Amino acid sequence: MKLILREDVENLGKGGELVDVKPGYGRNFLLPRGLAVVANPKNVRELEHQKAVAQAKTAKLKASAEAVAKRLADTAITLKRKVGEQEKLYGSVTAIDLAEALAARGLQLDRRSIDLAEPLKTLGDFEVPVKLHAEVIGKVKVKIEAEA
Repeated sequence: MKLILREDVENLGKGGELVDVKPGYGRNFLLPRGLAVVANPKNVRELEHQKAVAQAKTAKLKASAEAVAKRLADTAITLKRKVGEQEKLYGSVTAIDLAEALAARGLQLDRRSIDLAEPLKTLGDFEVPVKLHAEVIGKVKVKIEAEA
């Protein structure tokens, strides 16, 4: 029996896949629970259409993420902070600080997308990764200088 899965089913497949199962399993378990639909020509066409729409949407999101990554590469952030002995900062530079600095430059990013393992606590130049898409990671150049 050929079925199209609506949801992920353990040990069978992911949602949207066309699977071949024994008639009893499909008729008594998958269909009554709404986990699958019969793979008739109409449902197969609808599945293919949904996959094409999803691929187009994913491609569009990836293209916009790549454009943002290019803008990030061209944008350098300079932050001035108070420093103490041995050029250590009073406090630190966090993802929130970087998101605010990027927003001031016209790039609105969620602070959670800035992949800063630990806050920056010293002076210098840093390259911070920013997750823009599952396949696109941009990098922003950050320079921390001493406040005069």
